[in-house]
Amino acid sequence: MSGSSGFRRQCAIVVTVVVAALWSVVAASPASADGGTLRGRVLTAGAPLAGYDVALFASGVPVPLGTARSGPDGAFAIDYTAPAGTPVVYAVATNPGDRRVTLASVLGAGGLPGDVVINERTTVATGFALAQFTNGGRIDGSAPGLPNAAGMARNLVDPVSGEVGAVLATSPNGPDTETLGTFGSLADMIANCVAVPVVCDQLLNLAGEPGQGTAADTWQAMVNTARHPWQNVPALFALSKAGPAPYQPDRVLPPSAWTLALRFVGDGHSIDGPGNIAVDDDGNIWVTNNYQYAPSAQTPVCGANNLIRLTPTGQNFPGAPYTGGGLSGAGFGIDIDDDGNVWVANFGFAAPVPDCPEQDQPPHNSVSLFSSDGVALSPDEGFTQGGISWPQGTIVHGSGDVWFANCGNDSVTVYPGGDPGSARQLTDLGIVKPFGLAEGTGGTVFVTGNGSDTVAVLGPDGTPIVPPVAGGGLDKPLGVATDSAGTAWVSNSRTIGVPCPTPEGPVDLDGTLTRIGARGELLTPTPLSGGGLRIPWGIAVDGIDNVWVANFGGQALSQFCGVRVVACRPGTTTGAPISPDGTGYGFDGLTRSTAVAIDQAGNVWVTNNWKQIPIQTNPGGYEMVAFVGAAAPVIP
Repeated sequence: MSGSSGFRRQCAIVVTVVVAALWSVVAASPASADGGTLRGRVLTAGAPLAGYDVALFASGVPVPLGTARSGPDGAFAIDYTAPAGTPVVYAVATNPGDRRVTLASVLGAGGLPGDVVINERTTVATGFALAQFTNGGRIDGSAPGLPNAAGMARNLVDPVSGEVGAVLATSPNGPDTETLGTFGSLADMIANCVAVPVVCDQLLNLAGEPGQGTAADTWQAMVNTARHPWQNVPALFALSKAGPAPYQPDRVLPPSAWTLALRFVGDGHSIDGPGNIAVDDDGNIWVTNNYQYAPSAQTPVCGANNLIRLTPTGQNFPGAPYTGGGLSGAGFGIDIDDDGNVWVANFGFAAPVPDCPEQDQPPHNSVSLFSSDGVALSPDEGFTQGGISWPQGTIVHGSGDVWFANCGNDSVTVYPGGDPGSARQLTDLGIVKPFGLAEGTGGTVFVTGNGSDTVAVLGPDGTPIVPPVAGGGLDKPLGVATDSAGTAWVSNSRTIGVPCPTPEGPVDLDGTLTRIGARGELLTPTPLSGGGLRIPWGIAVDGIDNVWVANFGGQALSQFCGVRVVACRPGTTTGAPISPDGTGYGFDGLTRSTAVAIDQAGNVWVTNNWKQIPIQTNPGGYEMVAFVGAAAPVIP
């Protein structure tokens, strides 16, 4: 939801300070307010590229800020006048004899470094992180999405040295996941194009816009690959080996798809069982946390009493995590209201007795409220009004009312205008174990019934519009999300019976999706399948209505074609899988995921909620995962 203007100003100041601080560390000779000279080198695998046309651009400005040509040692110097405001600035190097070979590097917003490298690595990082803001060789877009995307690029590459960025190079990324090798193979494709011209023909053909011809150049090829990671995977992998392949490490075998996923651990000693995600107006990532942190699965843990907050680029937000306000093993419930306040449902996760002693077992009857700066606004025991019972799904309705799904007593609680003192409890909804909530057009609210294999469709006042929807493959449904047409997309886990309090253990089954119309009509008599679905849980709709699903099994993210049929596989229609059927967008750095969210930069955030082998003393996972630049941005 949108925050107040004061909230936006506050977060904008924080983001600007963070970006400025990052640049001050690497800047060799920061530009003045009037401009300066950008020096750098154009390189291929460490060797100079002479005679390249280098241009410096600012987002939203149609002409270069300055130009130069690289010398025999690849060096260039561009005198430029600083643009107005703080646009994102980027450099492009093109071979004038073969303009298909174009390298790029995003340099950031605000003060620029005094010396940079433009090479294959910077081109991959720029192409992926800013994939949703790049078109026809130009970068443009609005804040906070565009500057946040530029910041994410620095997690992949250091623009000063052209080497792998610190986040990608080190644990929990680096040698711990496949992303570093995937990054190297993407850079190899471009390097092989530079060294072997025939490779360029193949690369631009294979990495074109699906159904619309070849890519214009190597930079656009990376943008297209980020947007369509399923496209021509084995053939592109072969191109990464069709020449010197200088960037190490690179991949030995093809990936399931050409995604670049990064893992983040916050402060390194707080995240344990991240459950669900909310994105604020400035792109900060708020995360519920199931368990007290313990580095070993053998260490018994009770319910967490903290709320995680990451910056738009995945670092721990200064002063976070936050405590107090009755936080108690929060689960799937989190949302942000128009004032930037964060609502959290306290499900009460904990290891079972005796691992977590009975006297330390968390309650299951409260919700918490935090201000945009992390101050607890709820009392020490949380808000308990309105029959709160094992609460899960939480939404801030367009009316300003706050809704909670009570898994423990088959009801929904509404706080009118966010006022617990006026709480209303909606009962007799015809569903068992309410879990997920989503608002559709006209204020309609969809509620998944995990224990009844149904979905309730309620009016803004909580009155059922139709009898609970059944059939269409509804089978232990969990997450629900709505698109611009008001359609509800429901994830059918087929195996997760929510423990409120009676549990059912997960078995890795293929799952399905069900679509329900804006007025409660069943749109999929036969459920949707494929796309790598394996115990689907959380679900989100991106800025062009395509659907993203977090899987509790299979270590994969899934994507489906939405109602606008944009960026889908050619020849497919609404409901068709976009991600590969057998694997989804696989990533060996995923564990068991429960939630997915898309930010303003087009990053797809996923929770590593449980370990692959979830020993019940401490089953929680430890990371948040971002698939960089993969989705159409969403404005909260």
